[in-house]
Amino acid sequence: MAEREHKSPHILNASSNLLGICFVVLTSLRVLNISQKSLIDEFTTAAIILFMASCILSFLSIRGSIKNESRLEKFADYFFLTGISLLFITTILFSLNIIH
Repeated sequence: MAEREHKSPHILNASSNLLGICFVVLTSLRVLNISQKSLIDEFTTAAIILFMASCILSFLSIRGSIKNESRLEKFADYFFLTGISLLFITTILFSLNIIH
C-alpha cells in the first residue's frame, strides 16, 4: 500500500514564514503610526489568525494520531489557502490604491 504524500510539513513551513512576514508588516504599521489611517492592519491581523491556526493544525497533524491526521491536515490546508488569498486581495487592493 503506497503511502500518501503528507502536506503538513510543507504547510507548517510556509504558514510560519508568512506568519512572520505578517508580524513584520503589522509591527511596521504600528511603529510608523499609520495603523489608524489604514485597513491594512485589520487584514493583516486576520491573516495572522489564519496562519497561526494553520501552523497549529499542521503541527498537530504531524504529531497527532493516524485517525485525526488527515482531517487536521485538510483544515490546515483550508486555513492556509484562506490566509494566502486574504494577503493576495490585500496586496491587490493596496496596489490599486483602493485601501490606504
